[in-house]
Amino acid sequence: MLHKSEYFETLENNPKDPSHWHALYLDKSVPFSADAKAAFLYDSGRKSRQYLLPFVRVFARFFIMLMQLFKAISPNLINAPKTLHRSLYLGMRYLVSPEANFLILRHFYLGSEILKFIKDNVKGSEEMPMNPLKPLSVNDVNDNLFLEHDLNLYNFIINLNGAIAERGLKVEKVDRPDFGAITVGEIPFETFRDKWSNFLDLSTAIEIFTPVYQFFLTDNDFWRASNSLQLDEVIGIYATTIMDCPEKLVGLNNKHPMIPLPTYGAAFRLTLHGLSTEILHALLVEAKKKNV
Repeated sequence: MLHKSEYFETLENNPKDPSHWHALYLDKSVPFSADAKAAFLYDSGRKSRQYLLPFVRVFARFFIMLMQLFKAISPNLINAPKTLHRSLYLGMRYLVSPEANFLILRHFYLGSEILKFIKDNVKGSEEMPMNPLKPLSVNDVNDNLFLEHDLNLYNFIINLNGAIAERGLKVEKVDRPDFGAITVGEIPFETFRDKWSNFLDLSTAIEIFTPVYQFFLTDNDFWRASNSLQLDEVIGIYATTIMDCPEKLVGLNNKHPMIPLPTYGAAFRLTLHGLSTEILHALLVEAKKKNV
Protein backbone atom coordinates (compact mmCIF):
# COMPACT_ATOMS: atom_id res chain seq x y z
CA MET A 1 0.00 0.00 0.00
CA LEU A 2 1.24 3.47 -0.86
CA HIS A 3 1.79 5.90 1.99
CA LYS A 4 3.13 9.06 0.37
CA SER A 5 1.33 11.06 3.07
CA GLU A 6 4.32 10.33 5.30
CA TYR A 7 6.56 12.11 2.79
CA PHE A 8 4.57 15.34 3.03
CA GLU A 9 3.95 15.14 6.76
CA THR A 10 7.68 14.94 7.50
CA LEU A 11 8.66 17.52 4.89
CA GLU A 12 10.20 20.66 6.42
CA ASN A 13 9.12 23.98 4.92
CA ASN A 14 11.67 26.42 3.60
CA PRO A 15 10.01 29.88 3.87
CA LYS A 16 12.23 31.16 1.06
CA ASP A 17 11.36 28.26 -1.25
CA PRO A 18 8.03 26.71 -0.19
CA SER A 19 6.78 23.64 -2.05
CA HIS A 20 3.62 24.05 -4.13
CA TRP A 21 2.67 20.40 -3.52
CA HIS A 22 3.40 20.61 0.22
CA ALA A 23 1.09 23.62 0.58
CA LEU A 24 -1.73 21.85 -1.28
CA TYR A 25 -1.30 18.70 0.79
CA LEU A 26 -1.59 20.61 4.06
CA ASP A 27 -4.66 22.54 2.86
CA LYS A 28 -7.86 20.84 4.06
CA SER A 29 -10.43 23.17 2.47
CA VAL A 30 -11.61 20.40 0.10
CA PRO A 31 -12.40 16.88 1.37
CA PHE A 32 -9.90 14.37 0.01
CA SER A 33 -8.44 11.04 1.15
CA ALA A 34 -5.02 11.77 2.66
CA ASP A 35 -3.38 8.81 0.91
CA ALA A 36 -4.96 9.63 -2.46
CA LYS A 37 -4.11 13.32 -2.18
CA ALA A 38 -0.52 12.55 -1.25
CA ALA A 39 -0.21 10.09 -4.13
CA PHE A 40 -1.62 12.62 -6.60
CA LEU A 41 0.59 15.49 -5.44
CA TYR A 42 3.73 13.33 -5.19
CA ASP A 43 3.03 12.01 -8.70
CA SER A 44 2.41 15.55 -9.98
CA GLY A 45 5.93 16.47 -8.92
CA ARG A 46 7.52 13.93 -11.26
CA LYS A 47 9.88 15.18 -13.96
CA SER A 48 7.71 13.60 -16.67
CA ARG A 49 4.90 16.00 -15.83
CA GLN A 50 7.11 19.06 -15.91
CA TYR A 51 9.23 18.28 -18.96
CA LEU A 52 7.39 15.61 -21.00
CA LEU A 53 3.70 16.49 -20.57
CA PRO A 54 3.74 19.81 -22.52
CA PHE A 55 5.08 18.05 -25.62
CA VAL A 56 2.95 14.93 -25.22
CA ARG A 57 -0.20 17.07 -24.87
CA VAL A 58 0.44 18.89 -28.15
CA PHE A 59 1.08 15.70 -30.17
CA ALA A 60 -1.72 13.75 -28.48
CA ARG A 61 -4.31 16.43 -29.22
CA PHE A 62 -3.09 16.79 -32.80
CA PHE A 63 -3.46 13.03 -33.24
CA ILE A 64 -6.99 13.15 -31.81
CA MET A 65 -7.98 15.80 -34.34
CA LEU A 66 -6.49 13.77 -37.21
CA MET A 67 -8.28 10.66 -36.00
CA GLN A 68 -11.52 12.63 -35.81
CA LEU A 69 -11.24 13.27 -39.55
CA PHE A 70 -10.52 9.60 -40.20
CA LYS A 71 -13.41 8.49 -37.98
CA ALA A 72 -15.75 10.87 -39.82
CA ILE A 73 -15.05 8.88 -42.99
CA SER A 74 -14.89 5.41 -41.41
CA PRO A 75 -16.56 5.67 -37.98
CA ASN A 76 -16.86 1.91 -37.38
CA LEU A 77 -13.84 0.52 -39.23
CA ILE A 78 -11.89 -0.09 -36.01
CA ASN A 79 -13.65 -1.59 -33.00
CA ALA A 80 -11.21 -3.54 -30.82
CA PRO A 81 -11.97 -3.04 -27.11
CA LYS A 82 -9.97 -6.12 -26.09
CA THR A 83 -6.88 -4.85 -27.92
CA LEU A 84 -7.46 -1.43 -26.39
CA HIS A 85 -7.52 -2.76 -22.85
CA ARG A 86 -4.53 -5.01 -23.47
CA SER A 87 -2.62 -1.91 -24.61
CA LEU A 88 -3.77 0.07 -21.56
CA TYR A 89 -2.79 -2.80 -19.28
CA LEU A 90 0.73 -3.02 -20.75
CA GLY A 91 1.17 0.73 -20.48
CA MET A 92 -0.02 0.81 -16.89
CA ARG A 93 2.08 -2.16 -15.83
CA TYR A 94 5.37 -1.21 -17.42
CA LEU A 95 5.34 2.58 -17.92
CA VAL A 96 2.96 4.24 -15.45
CA SER A 97 4.06 5.16 -11.92
CA PRO A 98 2.70 3.19 -8.94
CA GLU A 99 1.03 6.35 -7.59
CA ALA A 100 -0.81 6.90 -10.88
CA ASN A 101 -1.91 3.24 -11.06
CA PHE A 102 -3.14 3.51 -7.47
CA LEU A 103 -5.26 6.53 -8.39
CA ILE A 104 -6.59 4.96 -11.60
CA LEU A 105 -7.80 1.78 -9.87
CA ARG A 106 -9.20 3.82 -6.97
CA HIS A 107 -11.29 5.77 -9.46
CA PHE A 108 -13.19 2.71 -10.65
CA TYR A 109 -13.57 1.39 -7.10
CA LEU A 110 -14.84 4.66 -5.64
CA GLY A 111 -17.11 5.33 -8.61
CA SER A 112 -18.91 2.03 -8.03
CA GLU A 113 -19.34 2.84 -4.34
CA ILE A 114 -20.82 6.26 -5.08
CA LEU A 115 -23.39 4.80 -7.49
CA LYS A 116 -24.29 2.10 -4.97
CA PHE A 117 -24.70 4.76 -2.25
CA ILE A 118 -27.18 6.66 -4.41
CA LYS A 119 -29.14 3.50 -5.22
CA ASP A 120 -29.22 2.44 -1.55
CA ASN A 121 -30.78 5.77 -0.61
CA VAL A 122 -33.51 5.95 -3.24
CA LYS A 123 -36.49 4.02 -1.88
CA GLY A 124 -37.86 1.45 -4.31
CA SER A 125 -34.71 1.13 -6.44
CA GLU A 126 -33.65 -2.22 -4.98
CA GLU A 127 -34.22 -4.13 -8.23
CA MET A 128 -32.29 -1.66 -10.39
CA PRO A 129 -29.41 -3.53 -12.13
CA MET A 130 -25.85 -2.63 -11.17
CA ASN A 131 -22.43 -3.63 -12.47
CA PRO A 132 -19.95 -2.75 -9.71
CA LEU A 133 -16.31 -2.46 -10.78
CA LYS A 134 -13.85 -3.02 -7.94
CA PRO A 135 -10.43 -3.79 -9.44
CA LEU A 136 -7.64 -4.67 -7.04
CA SER A 137 -4.89 -5.27 -9.59
CA VAL A 138 -3.67 -3.74 -12.85
CA ASN A 139 -4.48 -7.14 -14.39
CA ASP A 140 -8.19 -6.34 -13.96
CA VAL A 141 -7.89 -3.69 -16.68
CA ASN A 142 -8.00 -6.53 -19.23
CA ASP A 143 -11.70 -7.07 -18.40
CA ASN A 144 -12.73 -4.04 -20.52
CA LEU A 145 -12.55 -1.99 -17.31
CA PHE A 146 -12.46 1.49 -18.86
CA LEU A 147 -15.28 0.82 -21.31
CA GLU A 148 -17.47 -0.83 -18.66
CA HIS A 149 -16.99 2.19 -16.40
CA ASP A 150 -18.30 4.55 -19.08
CA LEU A 151 -21.30 2.29 -19.75
CA ASN A 152 -22.07 2.05 -16.03
CA LEU A 153 -22.46 5.82 -15.70
CA TYR A 154 -24.92 6.09 -18.56
CA ASN A 155 -26.89 2.95 -17.65
CA PHE A 156 -27.17 4.04 -14.02
CA ILE A 157 -28.64 7.43 -14.92
CA ILE A 158 -30.97 5.91 -17.53
CA ASN A 159 -32.18 3.11 -15.23
CA LEU A 160 -32.61 5.40 -12.22
CA ASN A 161 -34.61 8.00 -14.11
CA GLY A 162 -36.61 5.30 -15.84
CA ALA A 163 -37.63 4.00 -12.42
CA ILE A 164 -38.41 7.56 -11.28
CA ALA A 165 -40.71 8.08 -14.27
CA GLU A 166 -42.38 4.66 -14.13
CA ARG A 167 -42.72 4.09 -10.38
CA GLY A 168 -42.60 7.60 -8.94
CA LEU A 169 -39.29 7.17 -7.12
CA LYS A 170 -37.52 10.26 -5.80
CA VAL A 171 -33.97 11.37 -5.20
CA GLU A 172 -34.49 13.38 -2.03
CA LYS A 173 -32.99 14.22 1.34
CA VAL A 174 -32.54 11.22 3.63
CA ASP A 175 -32.33 11.99 7.34
CA ARG A 176 -30.10 9.00 8.08
CA PRO A 177 -28.47 7.90 4.82
CA ASP A 178 -27.29 4.33 4.32
CA PHE A 179 -23.49 4.49 4.00
CA GLY A 180 -23.00 0.73 3.78
CA ALA A 181 -21.53 0.98 0.28
CA ILE A 182 -18.79 3.43 1.31
CA THR A 183 -15.34 2.15 2.29
CA VAL A 184 -13.67 4.19 5.03
CA GLY A 185 -10.33 2.39 5.35
CA GLU A 186 -7.72 1.30 2.85
CA ILE A 187 -8.62 -0.61 -0.30
CA PRO A 188 -6.57 -3.85 -0.50
CA PHE A 189 -4.85 -3.26 -3.83
CA GLU A 190 -2.09 -5.61 -4.95
CA THR A 191 1.42 -4.15 -4.87
CA PHE A 192 2.07 -1.99 -7.92
CA ARG A 193 5.17 -2.54 -10.04
CA ASP A 194 7.80 0.10 -9.27
CA LYS A 195 10.77 -0.28 -11.62
CA TRP A 196 12.91 2.26 -13.51
CA SER A 197 10.48 2.15 -16.45
CA ASN A 198 7.48 3.16 -14.30
CA PHE A 199 8.20 6.86 -14.71
CA LEU A 200 5.03 8.29 -16.30
CA ASP A 201 2.90 10.52 -14.09
CA LEU A 202 -0.90 10.35 -14.17
CA SER A 203 -1.51 13.40 -16.38
CA THR A 204 1.05 12.39 -19.00
CA ALA A 205 -0.22 8.81 -19.04
CA ILE A 206 -3.80 9.99 -19.57
CA GLU A 207 -2.75 12.26 -22.44
CA ILE A 208 -1.10 9.25 -24.11
CA PHE A 209 -3.94 6.84 -23.36
CA THR A 210 -6.68 9.11 -24.74
CA PRO A 211 -5.73 8.93 -28.45
CA VAL A 212 -5.10 5.20 -28.00
CA TYR A 213 -8.63 4.94 -26.62
CA GLN A 214 -9.95 6.85 -29.62
CA PHE A 215 -8.02 4.72 -32.15
CA PHE A 216 -9.28 1.33 -30.97
CA LEU A 217 -12.95 2.31 -30.50
CA THR A 218 -15.69 3.38 -32.88
CA ASP A 219 -16.34 7.08 -33.24
CA ASN A 220 -19.58 6.74 -31.27
CA ASP A 221 -17.87 4.87 -28.40
CA PHE A 222 -15.16 7.50 -28.05
CA TRP A 223 -17.64 10.39 -28.31
CA ARG A 224 -19.83 8.78 -25.63
CA ALA A 225 -16.84 8.16 -23.37
CA SER A 226 -15.62 11.74 -23.76
CA ASN A 227 -19.05 13.18 -22.92
CA SER A 228 -19.43 10.89 -19.89
CA LEU A 229 -16.80 12.96 -18.08
CA GLN A 230 -19.30 15.79 -17.63
CA LEU A 231 -21.76 13.52 -15.84
CA ASP A 232 -19.93 14.36 -12.60
CA GLU A 233 -22.42 17.17 -12.03
CA VAL A 234 -25.40 14.80 -12.39
CA ILE A 235 -23.98 12.21 -9.98
CA GLY A 236 -22.91 14.97 -7.59
CA ILE A 237 -26.41 16.46 -7.53
CA TYR A 238 -27.92 13.06 -6.69
CA ALA A 239 -25.50 12.46 -3.81
CA THR A 240 -25.63 15.95 -2.32
CA THR A 241 -29.44 15.98 -2.57
CA ILE A 242 -29.56 12.83 -0.46
CA MET A 243 -27.20 14.41 2.11
CA ASP A 244 -28.76 17.89 1.82
CA CYS A 245 -25.49 19.72 1.14
CA PRO A 246 -25.77 21.24 -2.37
CA GLU A 247 -23.04 23.77 -1.56
CA LYS A 248 -20.50 20.93 -1.75
CA LEU A 249 -20.96 20.79 -5.54
CA VAL A 250 -18.40 23.60 -5.76
CA GLY A 251 -15.70 20.91 -5.69
CA LEU A 252 -16.89 19.39 -8.97
CA ASN A 253 -15.29 20.89 -12.07
CA ASN A 254 -16.65 18.81 -14.97
CA LYS A 255 -19.97 20.61 -15.32
CA HIS A 256 -22.75 21.39 -17.80
CA PRO A 257 -23.22 17.91 -19.36
CA MET A 258 -25.77 19.25 -21.88
CA ILE A 259 -22.98 21.25 -23.55
CA PRO A 260 -20.44 18.69 -24.87
CA LEU A 261 -16.84 19.88 -25.10
CA PRO A 262 -14.37 19.05 -27.91
CA THR A 263 -12.84 15.58 -27.67
CA TYR A 264 -9.27 16.91 -27.91
CA GLY A 265 -9.59 18.15 -24.31
CA ALA A 266 -10.84 14.81 -22.99
CA ALA A 267 -7.55 13.92 -21.26
CA PHE A 268 -7.58 17.05 -19.08
CA ARG A 269 -11.26 16.54 -18.26
CA LEU A 270 -10.53 12.91 -17.38
CA THR A 271 -8.09 14.12 -14.74
CA LEU A 272 -10.78 16.47 -13.39
CA HIS A 273 -13.21 13.55 -13.47
CA GLY A 274 -10.88 11.56 -11.23
CA LEU A 275 -10.50 14.43 -8.78
CA SER A 276 -14.26 15.00 -8.67
CA THR A 277 -14.82 11.34 -7.80
CA GLU A 278 -12.22 11.52 -5.03
CA ILE A 279 -13.80 14.67 -3.57
CA LEU A 280 -17.34 13.29 -3.65
CA HIS A 281 -16.27 9.99 -2.10
CA ALA A 282 -14.29 11.79 0.61
CA LEU A 283 -17.42 13.82 1.38
CA LEU A 284 -19.37 10.58 1.83
CA VAL A 285 -16.61 9.14 4.02
CA GLU A 286 -16.72 12.23 6.27
CA ALA A 287 -20.49 11.96 6.53
CA LYS A 288 -20.30 8.25 7.32
CA LYS A 289 -17.82 8.86 10.14
CA LYS A 290 -20.14 11.46 11.66
CA ASN A 291 -23.09 9.07 11.52
CA VAL A 292 -21.34 6.08 13.12
